[in-house]
Amino acid sequence: MRFRTAPPGRVEPPNAEDAPAWVTGAIPDGWFTERPEIVIDRDEIIIWGRVAAPELGADATDADRAAAHAGRINQFREDTREARMRVARQIEHRYQRKVAWGVRCGDTNELFTHLAAPVMTRLRQPERQILDTLVDAGVARSRSEALAWCVKLVGQHTDQWLADLRQAMTKVDELRKQGPDGV
Repeated sequence: MRFRTAPPGRVEPPNAEDAPAWVTGAIPDGWFTERPEIVIDRDEIIIWGRVAAPELGADATDADRAAAHAGRINQFREDTREARMRVARQIEHRYQRKVAWGVRCGDTNELFTHLAAPVMTRLRQPERQILDTLVDAGVARSRSEALAWCVKLVGQHTDQWLADLRQAMTKVDELRKQGPDGV
C-alpha cells in the first residue's frame, strides 16, 4: 500500500499496512466462509466477506438462486448490524478511515453503505466535450457521473497495468525508505 505526502491542508491517515490482519482478527469467527478481502485507500476501508450460499433443490432456476443469495446477504446484514457497527468504530478510530462492508454469496455481490468521495479536477475543453457527449447521449446524468463512468471503464480495461503500477510504486516506496544510507 502506498501513501503519498499530503497536499497542504490535508492530513494523511495513519499507515494501514497491518489493517488486513487487524481487521481479520477483529471480525467474529463464523461470519464468513473464507478470509475477508480488505480493500484500503486513503479515505475508506472496505471489508468483503463471503457467506455460504443457501442449499436449493436441483430444480432451482437462476432466478431462484439469485433471490436466495440476495436473501442470505440481507439476513447477514440484519443479523450482524450491531456487531459490524462496533467493529467499524474500532477500525475507524485506529486507521482514521470510514469503513464499508460488502458481502458475496454465490455470484451475488452487495456493498453496503460506502463512501462517495468528491474529487476536484480541472479539464480543458476537449475533455469537457467528452463528458458532455456522455451526458447528452444519456450515458450519465451529469459531468461528475460521466467522469466516474470513465474512471470505472478505464479500471476495467487496465487491471493488469494498474496492478503492475501499484507493485512498482510499492518497490519505489521500499527503496525510498532505505535511503542512501541503506546502500
